[in-house]
Amino acid sequence: QNLTLSLGFPTGLVLGVYEKQSDNDGIHLTEAAAAFDRSISGKLSEMLSISGPPLKKGKSRIFYGLHQDFPSAVVVGLGKSGTCVCGKENWNNCKENIRAAVSVGCRQLQDLEVAHVEVDPCGDGQSAAEGAVLGLFEYDELKTKKKVRVTTQPYGSVDSAAWQKGVLYGDGQNLARQLMEAPANHITPTVFANSIEQKLSPFAHKVAVHKRPQSWIESEQMGAFLSVSKGSEEPPIFLELHYKGSLDSAQPPLVLVGKGITFDSGGISLKPSSGMDAMRADMGGAATVCSAIVTAAALKLPINIIGLAPLCENMPSGKANKPGDVVRAKNGKTIQIDNTDAEGRLILADALCYAHSFKPRAIINAATLTGAIDVALGSAAAGVFTNSDWLWERLHKASIVTGDRVWRMPLFQHYTKQITESALADLNNIGKYSRSGGACTAAAFLREFVTADHWAHLDIAGVMTNKDEVPYLRKGMSGRPTRTLVEFAAGLASEP
Repeated sequence: QNLTLSLGFPTGLVLGVYEKQSDNDGIHLTEAAAAFDRSISGKLSEMLSISGPPLKKGKSRIFYGLHQDFPSAVVVGLGKSGTCVCGKENWNNCKENIRAAVSVGCRQLQDLEVAHVEVDPCGDGQSAAEGAVLGLFEYDELKTKKKVRVTTQPYGSVDSAAWQKGVLYGDGQNLARQLMEAPANHITPTVFANSIEQKLSPFAHKVAVHKRPQSWIESEQMGAFLSVSKGSEEPPIFLELHYKGSLDSAQPPLVLVGKGITFDSGGISLKPSSGMDAMRADMGGAATVCSAIVTAAALKLPINIIGLAPLCENMPSGKANKPGDVVRAKNGKTIQIDNTDAEGRLILADALCYAHSFKPRAIINAATLTGAIDVALGSAAAGVFTNSDWLWERLHKASIVTGDRVWRMPLFQHYTKQITESALADLNNIGKYSRSGGACTAAAFLREFVTADHWAHLDIAGVMTNKDEVPYLRKGMSGRPTRTLVEFAAGLASEP
């Protein structure tokens, strides 16, 4: 702090206040805010009481000149203190309120061009750090005029390990946001793979990165993946990451698989031009999975994780898939491609087959797979289709902690019938009633390539972007559900 002051940078302060439980209550400050208030002889609580009505959850009020070290201090509303895990909402209210409040305070100080901010941990240093790191992120790399870069640190006596963990969780999601937001001419399959390799370089002693070229993909007989990539001038890459965090090198790994379509035009079944630019983020599955592994390595989680990301573009050309074409997947099943814009399931089919070769403890794949999941759930939660109650319980538990929710969807045989009745092949890449249950038929298609007992498919198309639904994320690509994947892996690592 003194260094920042001596360099002439102003330091801002974010402090929390709870809502009153009843009208007769006085102002209920957090521990750190109360200590600050005492240091200035009660001036903060006095100013709060005369400057307007009590602060509601997520609202803020800024005060100037209260303390010589902090020219500006923002007080943020944390809602009511008390019961946290909410059965109706399927998340921890206290954690979500802290993330939202801290992000509001940090952004307000960023708008004032305050370069360094000290943050009240609000009784949960990890959530406060996540709110600060996630709330301040904005993708402006390609703009001449950039927002002030803000550094943050906890204010007062704090559990520094919890704060640091929150910073790593937030950085992980921000890495996914950066990859998803970047334009498709900047993040090609090759650049994506190089970016992840570079992010993993500090952990080289525990991580192996394999950037498999087209010749390798051909040798593995990944005909479904190759059929999608052949329409583009950009060469495909099958990115394979091995994180060896467990002391037992023979421990069966958790395998994470991410859809890596770095741009999705739809192919010959061309998408409408309106909103097509957002399809630069169609590698959201690969971005979240790879970012989760980078975060796991940074956290030194004692678990073995393998990450698989088939990376390519889906483009129309003289070489592209045509509606009605039949291709053969790695496991020998033939697929009739009736819609070239249902390409994510094609590249995942081969990756899921390959995932089984590692004899995994569990397989989780993430993909911005269907518009249908957005219709079903909106941006409230990622859809989870799984053959394993064991896996579902752990994913759900992790999502309650992170506030980045998941919701279980059905994997009925009802949907399998719709993709196995194909005129020309074993499978069809779209359900025969294409308007109905599109997210469920896509999941049923993927299940045709899974023999593992513990597999989950996360359809994350509905949570790909944020408008204003998650208050601690600015508008743009969300990087969800990276933190839930990390929390899940951390939970699995702590199990015997």
